[in-house]
Amino acid sequence: MYSNFTKSKLLSEHSTFGIGGAARYFIEVKEISELQKVLHFCFSEKLPFFVLGKGSNCLFSDDGFDGLVILNKIDFCHEIENHGIYVGAGFSFSLLGMQTARRGLSGLEFAAGIPATVGGAIFMNAGAQGSDTQSVLSEVEFVDEKGELHLLKKEELEFSYRFSAFQKMKGAIASARFCLSPQEGARKKQLELLDYRIRTQPYHEKTAGCVFRNPVGASAGLLIDNSGLKGVHCGLAKVSEMHANFLVNTGTCTSKDMLELIQLVQKKVKEQHGYDLEPEIRVIECQR
Repeated sequence: MYSNFTKSKLLSEHSTFGIGGAARYFIEVKEISELQKVLHFCFSEKLPFFVLGKGSNCLFSDDGFDGLVILNKIDFCHEIENHGIYVGAGFSFSLLGMQTARRGLSGLEFAAGIPATVGGAIFMNAGAQGSDTQSVLSEVEFVDEKGELHLLKKEELEFSYRFSAFQKMKGAIASARFCLSPQEGARKKQLELLDYRIRTQPYHEKTAGCVFRNPVGASAGLLIDNSGLKGVHCGLAKVSEMHANFLVNTGTCTSKDMLELIQLVQKKVKEQHGYDLEPEIRVIECQR
């Protein structure tokens, strides 16, 4: 077995929900070459793996994960020519939004306050306030399941609302390059967006961000609110009273509690408004 693996690591410690049993094996990777070696090992040994950033858009099973969880800590960040940024996939997306805005670079102001890594933001095509990640992305370094490194131009990839081609690919995002533009008001815009996020979302509670995708022409949060579901509980899982598209772990909530609440919200919104709400978060099963 790979010598640097930790055994029985609690995933609740690496989830913004604070939910999840133990991973059979766990490792932090800080270099692209290390990520390549680990993925090659998994491929050779037929070991299931899951790549983790901030754990902000996933719900781990109470039974944990019967495989290897790879915590991506590749967190370099360099400014390059023509107002570009070359950044590791494990770098904080929120911090990237703040740092680039401070430099007077525009394009990632919306990232401030989004609890994701750069890799996670690309994977989900994270967005807010009419902007999304792919709009300023130029290329991605991707390590496939065999451990081979590929440089992919944005034009080679598919992106849409909360979707990227990486959701259909086996491997891990290693780094990315963004193409930004100089703008005097970037820092002001970033601070305004962050202030709005803090005022309107349960920023300091145990959540995984917005749980449901917005249906075409509608707001998931508004549909849930209009269904009278704010404050509704299933065990220790609760619909936020601040923003209805956020579900909160109010204590020692289980994944079973959270899944029951997700299903309840879907059922009530369907009955009252006719919309099928699709979860945005990823439910990570045990694999056994």
